[in-house]
Amino acid sequence: MTRRRCALTVFWVGAAAVTGLVALGYLGGLRINLTPSYPLGIWRIVPFDRKVAVGDLVMICPPPTSAFTLARLRGYLHSGLCPGWLSPLIKTVAATQGQRVEIAGSVSVDGVPLAGSELRAADGEGRALIPYAGGVVPLGHIFLHSDFAGSYDSRYFGPVPAAGVLGLAHPVLTIHP
Repeated sequence: MTRRRCALTVFWVGAAAVTGLVALGYLGGLRINLTPSYPLGIWRIVPFDRKVAVGDLVMICPPPTSAFTLARLRGYLHSGLCPGWLSPLIKTVAATQGQRVEIAGSVSVDGVPLAGSELRAADGEGRALIPYAGGVVPLGHIFLHSDFAGSYDSRYFGPVPAAGVLGLAHPVLTIHP
């Protein structure tokens, strides 16, 4: 075997091994978070054995709406395997169906202020952020939040269908930037 052929064989075997490991990780529920809303790194999706509840840290596929298309165009979201080729989000459930969300300078749920929920008029590039109007979380929906000041969450896009929840988000190997 020539040296070139040997090098190509090693390259392709290595590429196949890496692809196989990535595929196994994906099938095993591993995902990579590259956004600052929660620690960067590898997270695992743990399937629910109960209903989604307030306080749950979840991984969710955003619905393919105009708000998320804009978020993708602005770079708030990466490409992924969720509908509309969006990446999943890691967020905390702040309200579930039937709860009242009020939006002023910050967010309140059923009259209780939500910590770290101050609204911003613009993103880091100076582009306008339009807040959600507020109201009662509809049947089958959840209101998502991250206390990271620059997070794109339900403060701006409103409640999302709970059917998009992939499971609980558990850190595997993460770093705090």
